[in-house]
Amino acid sequence: MTPEPTRLVRLRADDSVAVTLDPLPAGTPVPGTGLVSRQLVPAGHKVALSAVGAGAPVLKYGQVIGHATTPIEPGDHVHLHNLGYHDTVDQDVAIGGGVVPEPVPAATFQGIVRADGRVATRNYVGIITSVNCSATVAKLIADQVRMSGRLAAHPSVDGIVAITHGSGCGLASDGEGLDLLKRTLSGYADHPNFGALIVLGLGCEVNQIAELELPEHTPVVGMTIQEAGGTAAAVRAGVQAVADVLDRLDVQRQPVPVSELVLGLKCGGSDGYSGITANPALGVAADLLIAQGGTAVLCETPEIYGAEHLLAARAESREVADALLARIAWWREYTAKHGGSLDNNPSPGNKEGGITTILEKSLGAVAKSGSTPLRAVRRFAERIDSRGLVFMDTPGYDPVSVTGMVAGGANVVCFTTGRGSVYGCKPVPSLKLATNTAVYQRMTEDMDLNCGVVADGEMSLDELGRRILDIVVATASGQQTASEALGFGDEEFAPWQLGAVM
Repeated sequence: MTPEPTRLVRLRADDSVAVTLDPLPAGTPVPGTGLVSRQLVPAGHKVALSAVGAGAPVLKYGQVIGHATTPIEPGDHVHLHNLGYHDTVDQDVAIGGGVVPEPVPAATFQGIVRADGRVATRNYVGIITSVNCSATVAKLIADQVRMSGRLAAHPSVDGIVAITHGSGCGLASDGEGLDLLKRTLSGYADHPNFGALIVLGLGCEVNQIAELELPEHTPVVGMTIQEAGGTAAAVRAGVQAVADVLDRLDVQRQPVPVSELVLGLKCGGSDGYSGITANPALGVAADLLIAQGGTAVLCETPEIYGAEHLLAARAESREVADALLARIAWWREYTAKHGGSLDNNPSPGNKEGGITTILEKSLGAVAKSGSTPLRAVRRFAERIDSRGLVFMDTPGYDPVSVTGMVAGGANVVCFTTGRGSVYGCKPVPSLKLATNTAVYQRMTEDMDLNCGVVADGEMSLDELGRRILDIVVATASGQQTASEALGFGDEEFAPWQLGAVM
């Protein structure tokens, strides 16, 4: 029986490596090159196409992904054993390199229009906790409401979610740590996907409810456990508060333009396929959404490091480019202060999947942003008030980065994964896009779309990008995601914690 031919992807003509989509045992011909593999090269990993001297740069995506730590010969497996990271320096960039999309008429989705005109993709009751001390009571309220059966009489209500966290006290009463927490909680409280809110505190915490920015047009009940008379009394009061407001949450979806969508772009558990299948296809979807007046949000500052010059070159103004580069500079200082390096970012799973350095990871991650101009840069959890492509400064850690985007107003999230990340994000639906067919088939119940069809030759990136946008629109209209079906999202709220804990 003749073995299946090995598939190889060379992303740019001047690249010194290619990605093999199938395992290359030692001594196997490297297709289209006249080379023979010198060692086993696992699927998703890099094989050298040309000789690279020790200390010389290695190119992928037409960009430097690291430098050879030992001489590399054609046919070598290129990975941790022979490719290393060197810190990059800021590059002068000419701005205005983004491709301005030709505007097209906006399609529609079935959205929920709130009293203030904002559009929601889901309809939740939220319990926002000001401090960890009120987390258990918030969960007890949510559990009792679910068990009571009250929600069954309100089919347009997607559920009740307790937004709990590990902070709110034991920190300075002013400063960056508290400001960041307040901004994140206020952003969630103001999210249109919450149709009603309980804001629950203990009573004596640093992060007082009165200091949060709460919405004017959403029914809000503020309460503390101490004033309510203790745990049991607070639970009873909370359950009654939800019962009193449920009739006001009976809403009908209606057609609204997709320009109301704010799409969060996220990758996690990346592998060697991420930068050639799911991420660039998601970039196509982002471009298509932006052409219809919508918004796409790229995040994870440590995961654009080494590719920031490509994103800065697409800035619509020098101010936007400088704002992006300033965040990179902050992260360099931040990691150095803690004895770390931005190259610590690739996880063991990333490396097993074929990613060697942060530079390589970043070049694949930036592909999610498509090709349009960068319109704005926002700090963590700041309001996203610009249309088009926006960058938000967040850590790379999945739940923290998505928390920031949702606090800023993202109402749908697309999460690409090559290793098999399982993630949900109440009150916002999160779509899981598998980068390769193997992980999709292994974890079908967690994945919403197989982007491995690009590597399999069954679909082009443009075709897959259009398919992703179709699924985003269906999801925004109420179609349940895999993570929603599995019940994910109650534990994934994770504010970025900065400052001293005392």
